[in-house]
Amino acid sequence: MKKVLVGMGTCGLSAGAQGVHEKLQELVSSEPDSCELCITGCIGMCYREPLVEIRQNGSRVIYGNVSVERAVEIFERSVRGSEVIAEYVVYKETLDAPPEGSETEFMVPQQRIVLRNCGIIDPESLADYVDAGGYDGLRKALLEMTPETIIEEMKASGLRGRGGAGFPTGLKWSFAAGYSGETKYVVCNADEGDPGAFMDRSVLEGDPHSVLEGMIICARAINAGFGYIYCRAEYPLAIKRLNIAIAAAREKGYLGKNILGSGFNFDVKIKQGAGAFVCGEETALFASIEGERGMPRIRPPFPAEKGLWRKPTNNNNVETYANVPWIIVNGAAEYTKFGTKQSPGTKVFALAGKVAHGGLAEVPMGTTINDLVFKIGGGIKGGRKFKAVQMGGPSGGCIPSELGDTRVDFESIPQTGAIMGSGGMVVVDDSTCMVEIARFFLEFTQSESCGKCTFCRIGTLRMLEILERITKGEGRPGDIAKLEKLSVQIKEASLCGLGQTAPNPVLTTLRYFRHEYDAHIDERKCPAKSCEALVDFFIDPEKCVGCTSCAKNCPVDAISGEPKKVHVINTDKCVKCSRCITSCNFGAVYKS
Repeated sequence: MKKVLVGMGTCGLSAGAQGVHEKLQELVSSEPDSCELCITGCIGMCYREPLVEIRQNGSRVIYGNVSVERAVEIFERSVRGSEVIAEYVVYKETLDAPPEGSETEFMVPQQRIVLRNCGIIDPESLADYVDAGGYDGLRKALLEMTPETIIEEMKASGLRGRGGAGFPTGLKWSFAAGYSGETKYVVCNADEGDPGAFMDRSVLEGDPHSVLEGMIICARAINAGFGYIYCRAEYPLAIKRLNIAIAAAREKGYLGKNILGSGFNFDVKIKQGAGAFVCGEETALFASIEGERGMPRIRPPFPAEKGLWRKPTNNNNVETYANVPWIIVNGAAEYTKFGTKQSPGTKVFALAGKVAHGGLAEVPMGTTINDLVFKIGGGIKGGRKFKAVQMGGPSGGCIPSELGDTRVDFESIPQTGAIMGSGGMVVVDDSTCMVEIARFFLEFTQSESCGKCTFCRIGTLRMLEILERITKGEGRPGDIAKLEKLSVQIKEASLCGLGQTAPNPVLTTLRYFRHEYDAHIDERKCPAKSCEALVDFFIDPEKCVGCTSCAKNCPVDAISGEPKKVHVINTDKCVKCSRCITSCNFGAVYKS
């Protein structure tokens, strides 16, 4: 029987997958022998959602941009019949031919370990996960390995924390294992707060059992009896599927007492966060779980000694735990075949911004920025010029296109002034003002500061005020020197990673795009023609045909002119809403 899968991750649902699924349900219910209809998570092709996949006899055909009407056509021609509708195919795999379809360039270069089941299995089905090899790693860890050999295998794999810090996972586990105590905890940080990042959300929505399995293996390694998944409440679908997975795992004996007859006990609970970015810092996260305000604590003592409720605790993020079962099953030697010597394995990236193919991609560590942007990401939307990538979220930095051959790993990226972060990659083109980018990210970190440190609380506010003045054309001589001085003071005097990295977007844009700051301050110009206070709108008399569309759409009647004659914008009345640009079909309106 054919199997039909509808992508029902957040990206698919936002694009209309619910309607597609309901229509297919209606069609299948009238012909129950025609196929098996299932749901699945995000396969990474967010830019092509909704996605519908048909599997049969080892082949798979994925259709993209599926509307309700197109779903009916696919059912008639591809489910009832055996036709492959070539114009709708985005990816196709068969047993005896190489992959084909419009998105092979996106799919083929990937090496999917963390995302191995995302878009492949039904995330709400434990049976699907087990059929895909799920819990084999746990079985091996509990019945064939000791806590010591689990940790040694993780050390040998070279897996480094995927939350951003890149600390060796096996070493971190060994610290927690080394402290004695009847009570220990395993914590999963799913508080994904970086703008433009959605890796953890997609894993939790598409393969929640892999994270649970990784946590249980960690618990066995450090002898912990309970765990928490700290997930932001803004991820309702991820939380729903996690709850389903936890209940199913308990029922089948993968969680709870005497797991798989091994005598080992472990259970987990979900703690919903309220969206505070600072709770991505582990000690602030612990405080939140404990019912306190999410504020960081001084270290040492480190969490391995005194973490949650001052008990030995191991904390890793979603992606780190999702790697663990694969490593245990396949071995550290197989894992180190991917990536680089110092940064083994793969990394999941969320491609967002001005990139043509926005979505998720998992590639070997050491892949270059250019390969991610142009080969997998499909280049820049609208054919504009690639300008930079913002990596590492608000705590990261901007890497210019001139450094596009930089390898993405824990050694190379910090040399640019940015950080790897959790994997968010916001691509910007030549229409983006880098001063505004710095202002945007600093506004985020300033508002998310918990306020505990004076330099973070007040220093980021002073920096933000300076950047706001500069983008309004009110920059002053000495502003850049003040930004640099404040950056150093904030980095040195802040308690946690939020404050220590908050100045990074400013420092990297100053490092690589100093000329844009100078133009804003000295010339009162925005080179990208993006900052509204520093641009005016004009109509090119050579291109204007007098269609009156711009005048009709202007909310303040700032455009005058007779039909079929050149129109003019009154710059004194113009409120720079850009409606004239979007309504002009002849490209006659421009900024200067």
